[in-house]
Amino acid sequence: MQTRTSIVVYLTAFFISASVMVAARAAEEPARSAGPYVPTPQAIVDRMLQMAQVNAKDVVVDLGSGDGRLVRTAAKNFGAAGFGVDIDGELVDRSNELAKREGVANRVRFLQQDIFKADIRKASVVTLYILPEMMINIRAKLLSELRPGTRIVSHDYHFRDWIPDARDSFENDEKKEAVGFSSVSLYLWVVPATVSGRWRLEVPDAKLGEPLTLEFAQTFQNINGKALVGARGVDVANAKLRADAIEFSLDPAAKPNGYRYTFKGRVVGGDRMEGQVTWGTSATAKRLNWHAVRIPGSGDAVVK
Repeated sequence: MQTRTSIVVYLTAFFISASVMVAARAAEEPARSAGPYVPTPQAIVDRMLQMAQVNAKDVVVDLGSGDGRLVRTAAKNFGAAGFGVDIDGELVDRSNELAKREGVANRVRFLQQDIFKADIRKASVVTLYILPEMMINIRAKLLSELRPGTRIVSHDYHFRDWIPDARDSFENDEKKEAVGFSSVSLYLWVVPATVSGRWRLEVPDAKLGEPLTLEFAQTFQNINGKALVGARGVDVANAKLRADAIEFSLDPAAKPNGYRYTFKGRVVGGDRMEGQVTWGTSATAKRLNWHAVRIPGSGDAVVK
């Protein structure tokens, strides 16, 4: 028969073991708390929406929406539609009530939901004011689910090695009253298309004579590449990518006539690029159509 002491020891060991197991499982999951609710001053809300160049065609999604002021302001002042997501049910109810009072409930709504489970695929603008760890955890979701060209604006915190396309820094006294400091940093990213991998390029009216293969390496919006003309290696110069717009030049050394050809176009549907290229000397240059098709199985992730 167990003594009272042995039962206490057993139960203590059980609860300690259970706590360790729960903690271990929690460590395997990404952080789900975006942090404490801190209302964003209206002046900062306005700057965030201006930075994203929000307009009436946009769908604005605020992840960690608090009282909903970002989405409500986007609807009232810019004519946009959208929704906010927050884990706090009371804040969600308050946001929906304020949307009704302000006459924008027909264009915006607020959901009590884990931001990792939110369906953000229709967003053209995403706004964030969440803690640094959460920024890193949410990054893969944003890159995989958002369409190229979607604008992301964050207040104070960034995506570390995903360098922003623009940054805005200023002081705000209302923020100082709320959190103890007045400095504000806003960051803007434009979601890039995925172009990493190998592509078969054609300029139908140029009669290349040899097959031309492109290969791009990509880290977020930064790309570089190389090409094969037949079996001959060629450098790709001045490669640029913004949203789905791409530009690159083939090195003059690859051309029998020694002229550089600059290709400009767009990524279409993830597996095709198309556009125009200036072809020939300055005196005889023509603008010809080009297209490239992704070689199956050659794509890499945007993040390296």
